[in-house]
Amino acid sequence: MEKIKPRTLSGFMELEPAKQVQFEKIAQILRETYALYGFYPLDTPILEASEVLLAKGGGETEKQIYRFQKGDSDLAMRFDLTVPLAKYVALHYGSLTFPFRRFQIGKVYRGERAQRGRFREFYQADIDVIGDGSLDIINEAEIPSIIYRTFSELGLTRFQIRINNRKVLSGFFEMLGLAGRASDMMRIIDKLDKVGADTVREILLEENIGPETADEILRFIALDGNTDGILQTLARYRGKNETLDTGISELDTVVRSLSDFGVPDTHFRIDLTIARGLDYYTGTVYETTMLDHPEIGSICSGGRYDNLAGYYTDKKLPGVGISIGLTRLFFVLQEKNLLNENPPASPADVLILPMTDDLHAAISLATRLRAAGIRTQLHCEKKKFKAKITYADKLAIPYVIFMGEDEIAKDIVALKDLATGEQTNTSFDAALQRIRTGLAERAKGRPIVGA
Repeated sequence: MEKIKPRTLSGFMELEPAKQVQFEKIAQILRETYALYGFYPLDTPILEASEVLLAKGGGETEKQIYRFQKGDSDLAMRFDLTVPLAKYVALHYGSLTFPFRRFQIGKVYRGERAQRGRFREFYQADIDVIGDGSLDIINEAEIPSIIYRTFSELGLTRFQIRINNRKVLSGFFEMLGLAGRASDMMRIIDKLDKVGADTVREILLEENIGPETADEILRFIALDGNTDGILQTLARYRGKNETLDTGISELDTVVRSLSDFGVPDTHFRIDLTIARGLDYYTGTVYETTMLDHPEIGSICSGGRYDNLAGYYTDKKLPGVGISIGLTRLFFVLQEKNLLNENPPASPADVLILPMTDDLHAAISLATRLRAAGIRTQLHCEKKKFKAKITYADKLAIPYVIFMGEDEIAKDIVALKDLATGEQTNTSFDAALQRIRTGLAERAKGRPIVGA
């Protein structure tokens, strides 16, 4: 029979075991951090009825979605975690308690052209707070603190959360007589980081925006300085447009609350160029970048929206949320050698090597160690001693326990630290304490280094 050549589809990431462990460590930190802020975990189906996922679709979304027929069913694979959340909240509205806080880490699928760092199957890590009828702005101020704590726990130090409010931009464009074109203007200025001010000005002129108006737009979004300075400058625009006034007030409330939430001023700034080109967002918007690697772009983004589930229910369900493209983030961290390789990822803490034909004592020891929370493997293959040690080295298992006739007779444990080469014969309790102390020392590092 002719063999089929094994291959992985382009745009799908498969990791070697040690890298998968690193990925899982990052995902676990996200879960633990989100849980600290009172978010429920949520998992929604990968497959949905196409009409549900495409309720707000069209354009690029419909082109990229994986859609197929199965019998009489028209099915599609989720392309983000927000639309399934909207469906979930509308479907379970009567049993949910609001504000509803959920996090979800799951795979999404987009049939776009695979490129370096862009995937067709990838993990997103989202959090959202959903209100029933209304949602206090303090939730918008809390989100940056979650971003800050999450990336700090991962080991990132040089990152910055850029914050704006869509009402500031909408009101400013209304003031300029461009109320009907505000969304188009936001999509244009959202390109500023990628194409530069000169190109944005050219695009504005091509859109029949006069030279003086184009220059005024560029001056406004280029406001720079510290938080107080920008807010003082924005205060001069008060009284000229109601939407602009509301946006300035909301932006002021959010950024002045950040220190109370534990976000140092070194890690956030007001940036009026942040528009999040989607009409979806209506208030505060966020983008987070790595200061030493701006070429990576945003590693976490999101914002406030006024009606999450309008396609599924008449209930008004405003919310605020963020999303981390976890697969892409892991890819670029790996590519730039920013993943912590120490301690090496290992599938077990201890490898037990039975030295007798009777395995009763070795199995019992493994059971005791596992009951004590120590990840333990038994190596019972008929291989030479050197091969077994090589096995432990290759898997970066830190400790080996030898179980021979002497150890069994004396009821002791022969424990070897493979990193130092030190071997001790001791009681089970003493060996357990030594292992726990060593593991705690190894676990001190963060998953990300040098960033």
